[in-house]
Amino acid sequence: MAEWTTADGATAPRLTPRAREIASAARELLEESGPDRLTMRTLADRLGIKAPSLYKHFPDKHAVEVELTAQLLTETAEALEAVEARAPGSLDALADAYRDHALAHPHLYRLATERPLPRAELPAGLEDRAALPLLRACGGDIDLARATWAFAHGMVILEIHGRFPDGADLDAAWKRGLKALHP
Repeated sequence: MAEWTTADGATAPRLTPRAREIASAARELLEESGPDRLTMRTLADRLGIKAPSLYKHFPDKHAVEVELTAQLLTETAEALEAVEARAPGSLDALADAYRDHALAHPHLYRLATERPLPRAELPAGLEDRAALPLLRACGGDIDLARATWAFAHGMVILEIHGRFPDGADLDAAWKRGLKALHP
């Protein structure tokens, strides 16, 4: 469950149980139908309620999208941290985990990455947490980490959008790209 840190350093749930239920339904709708079909009306229909009831828990659609973006970043962080624990410093393993998660959740990935990141609205430290395993694998070189992430994101989003020709050896392209960045 997502948490936030209170002023006294304790942790508390970030969402109420009902807000978590709404976010879960939004995620299901997004995963099934894509970002364009995620509206407050379709979300309310999914939950069997009237759309105004949603506004008691999320002020607008943007707030729902911020929550879903936070979910993607949290899950990405968890996946990369798990890989880092098993294979410290392995850029190939991190890239595989990143790609696998993005391709398993293409609509969520698109929602979270094809528009400006709502940094100010995300839980504090979440973006950094998701980036740290890659930064560590790049020896703390932030520019190299950014270039590597840009390569990984570009490959993933092109794959999600079906932009590679049939039969393209994407595994080989990933390996070649990573090797070019990390000789």
